[in-house]
Amino acid sequence: MSKICCCSKDLLAGQDEKIQKLFRSYSKGEENALIPILQETQGIYGYLPKPILYLTSEYLHIPIGKIYGVATFYNQFRLKPVGKYLIQVCAGTACHVRGGGLILQALESELGIKAGETTQSGLFTLSTVACLGACSMAPVVTIDGDFHGRLQPKEVVKLLRDYEMKE
Repeated sequence: MSKICCCSKDLLAGQDEKIQKLFRSYSKGEENALIPILQETQGIYGYLPKPILYLTSEYLHIPIGKIYGVATFYNQFRLKPVGKYLIQVCAGTACHVRGGGLILQALESELGIKAGETTQSGLFTLSTVACLGACSMAPVVTIDGDFHGRLQPKEVVKLLRDYEMKE
């Protein structure tokens, strides 16, 4: 595992300007800044790059294991880059009962990937979530936050093509 050197006088030297500004908006050792820093880092990169997690560890004086614990506990954080379009398939009870599993299978088949993976083109990342909070629309899928409800497996192809056409 690579580790950012803590010996340098300025821990942020050589880092991206946005990251420098982000870290400097919080005091060193300010443990309660962890989640906001992770959220803003993901906002910058789209995921949490390993070197920035080590930088966060050193800057906030929090063990890297604890940071990974937080980053993997909360569903909002991603440790790997995601595609341009993040597809989230609801796996909640209402969606499951109304065919959510079939929607997931159709997406996996059409995209050629499994949940948790990104297409080779980098266009789509497919994931499942415990609940999207739209049970009345079950089964429901979000693509970049846009809700698509009462889906049928046969509608998946058209839905994906609509997003591909935006390119």
